[in-house]
Amino acid sequence: MYHFFVEPEQVQGEEIVITGPDVNHIRNVLRMKPGEEMSVSDGRGKTYTCQVDSLEPEQVTVKIQDAQEQSTELTASVTLFQGIPKGDKMEMVIQKCVELGVKRIVPMNTRRTIVRLDARKEAARVSRWNGIAQGAAKQSGRGLLPEVTGVMSLKEALSEAAGMDVCLIPYELARDMGKTREILGSVRSGQTVGIFIGPEGGFDEAEVEQAVAAGAVPVTLGRRILRTETAGMVALSMLTLLLED
Repeated sequence: MYHFFVEPEQVQGEEIVITGPDVNHIRNVLRMKPGEEMSVSDGRGKTYTCQVDSLEPEQVTVKIQDAQEQSTELTASVTLFQGIPKGDKMEMVIQKCVELGVKRIVPMNTRRTIVRLDARKEAARVSRWNGIAQGAAKQSGRGLLPEVTGVMSLKEALSEAAGMDVCLIPYELARDMGKTREILGSVRSGQTVGIFIGPEGGFDEAEVEQAVAAGAVPVTLGRRILRTETAGMVALSMLTLLLED
């Protein structure tokens, strides 16, 4: 079943009015007809099974058949603080981590970040990144629409994470998988979790010390050194195994 997102105010009584780019996708790409079913989420955790009622050039109206609280979300709220990698790797990180249940992604500039975006390029890139997040959320049947924020410095990101229940920094020099299991196993439903991933080359030692001083806990993701685009996915996969029943 096709899955779409709307703003909560677009849910109007027993019907939902879909507007924007999804209208063209529904009418001209999917060629949906009245009576066909789709799934629609309000981006806040509520999902509706709907039936297409009418298709107009500027909007599609669907009738609500059933409503339920979405159960596809991780029970902990995870924010990925990702050092911006080169090329289009950030797009893959966003897509896959959204599929794995991340709630928020914060792109970071660190000392080893090669890609530096000016204000104009940043606005365009963040808009594209959020589009990728939305597409991944649709594909994976998410009930919440994850956000990709503007770019932050490491200092700003650590300040953003200051109030989180658990803050992790996977680090290639960290050891003791048993300790990592213990730390990840201590994460409980309803908690907020921050995961800090460096760019290519990782964090330098001073940055790790800065993060630890701010409350981040170094953990290992295994004996192998992972690429920046892999590390966040592995950390999320570990959390998924421990949080979902």
